Amino acid sequence: MPAKDLGTKYVCFKCTTKFYDMKKPDPLCPKCGADQRESPALKAPSEGRRGRLAAAPKVIEPIEPEEPAEAEDEEDLDSFDEEPAEAVEEEEEI
Repeated sequence: MPAKDLGTKYVCFKCTTKFYDMKKPDPLCPKCGADQRESPALKAPSEGRRGRLAAAPKVIEPIEPEEPAEAEDEEDLDSFDEEPAEAVEEEEEI
């Protein structure tokens, strides 16, 4: 049974030596001297990959077609009807 007064148990990320930190503030490997706080396994993933995976899909709302106003259509039709009538009268004068 391990003694509880030895501190936290580590496995060195460089030389794979197993050791306890002896409750010291800096967990240094006794064999190679590597600081275990600099372990690559403890570092956060790069932002580029994380940002791409965490991106939320965009929601595209359908655009409803605009309904033309009936009053505008009637005005356009009236002016359209008047123009050919004037053109017909001019042709008759010739």
